[in-house]
Amino acid sequence: MIVEVKVPSVGESVTEALLAQWFKSDGDTVKKDEPLFVIETDKVTLEVVSEAAGVLSIKVQEGETVAIGAVVGTIDTAAAPKPAEPPPALEPAEIKQAQPQAAAPEEPPAQAPEAPAQTAPAPPPPQPASAPKQPPIRSDGLAPSVRRLIAEKNLDPAQITGTGPGGRITKGDVVLFLESAQAPAAAPAPGVTAVRKPAETPPQPAAEKIQPGEEGITRKPMSPIRQRIASHLLNAKQNTAMLTTFNDVDMTRVLALRTQFKETFKEKYGISLGMMSFFIKACVEALKEFPEVNAYIDDKDIIYHHYYHIGVAIGSEKGLVVPVIRHADQLNFAELEQAIVDFVNKIKENRLELSDLEGGTFTISNGGVFGSLLSTPILNMPQSGILGMHRIEKRPVAIDDQMVIRPMMYLALSYDHRIIDGREAVTFLKRIKECIENPERMMMEI
Repeated sequence: MIVEVKVPSVGESVTEALLAQWFKSDGDTVKKDEPLFVIETDKVTLEVVSEAAGVLSIKVQEGETVAIGAVVGTIDTAAAPKPAEPPPALEPAEIKQAQPQAAAPEEPPAQAPEAPAQTAPAPPPPQPASAPKQPPIRSDGLAPSVRRLIAEKNLDPAQITGTGPGGRITKGDVVLFLESAQAPAAAPAPGVTAVRKPAETPPQPAAEKIQPGEEGITRKPMSPIRQRIASHLLNAKQNTAMLTTFNDVDMTRVLALRTQFKETFKEKYGISLGMMSFFIKACVEALKEFPEVNAYIDDKDIIYHHYYHIGVAIGSEKGLVVPVIRHADQLNFAELEQAIVDFVNKIKENRLELSDLEGGTFTISNGGVFGSLLSTPILNMPQSGILGMHRIEKRPVAIDDQMVIRPMMYLALSYDHRIIDGREAVTFLKRIKECIENPERMMMEI
């Protein structure tokens, strides 16, 4: 039986996808539910698994753009290896007949002297011992492009640590291995030089291609996700009256609460208490007071949301994605933190669905995790507001006419000035500041 391998649908608005990588090669044996390939759309990256066990035949090579529902390969289920059948059960009569024969093996020990003569040429037994010396080579799970690169550089896949889904080796892993091998290769260590030498050769051809006086460049097509991000941000800049207001917030009490309840929170909920849940709670409180920030413009109408779906910007290798925590006002701190962790794991494992990205009414972006001190976030259309968090930095501040050192964070609120006036925007940000500086006012469910 031939099973077609198709590009799955990831949403009504998505009509095509980029076949980014095959995990298997043409003619490989695959198991049911085993990852086959990764597709990239303008919104999500998704890993596609096998629907049946058998032998894979690839019809579309990686790097090609295909339509949703297109057949990219087939699986011949008839060629799948059949599991070994257990020996048939013996009938009671057969068991009785077999019992006397069970004692027969006691006689051969008398002929034991002949066994060494027959098994004298038994050097082969060391072979099983030598096999474990070679770590399991994951060549069966390599993408064709990765396999070719490894073959060209004469590398051993078992020495390369895979960081892809399921520990698979990616092109980046091979390049990183080659780069890390260059430094040790400089020292002529016995037994290592022969393996490391191939790692020294890659830079040489690149240098020869560049003629004296020329400047080298690399042209690389934008991925569908990066194209979508670029179009989305440009659209926000061109079609909104975007403005940003700033404030700073004293993080002393939030940090103190996290320290005080860190262990209790972890023991009760099995998850760490982060800062994002505090800001989500604070934003929800502020959105309730200023519904315009939770609304958007549709032609000549203003659409007000009576729910609070908070988008949390998360950086990934493919680009920035904003999964949405739905009904954030109904979730406690533990549920908010768990939702964020679940989204991060989905992104790493290429399991993020289009539905995870839709329906947001307000967005929070934390550039502080990358060390940003201050920035002006761009609106995530059609939303009318986005909060930018930044790194915590100890700074001198005046409190009760005294100069003290406090952990401070700059906050930035970008908003659509067509629907939100400056007074509402500034007051909205001040409300968030009040909630963060007095977190006891927010319900702490520990």
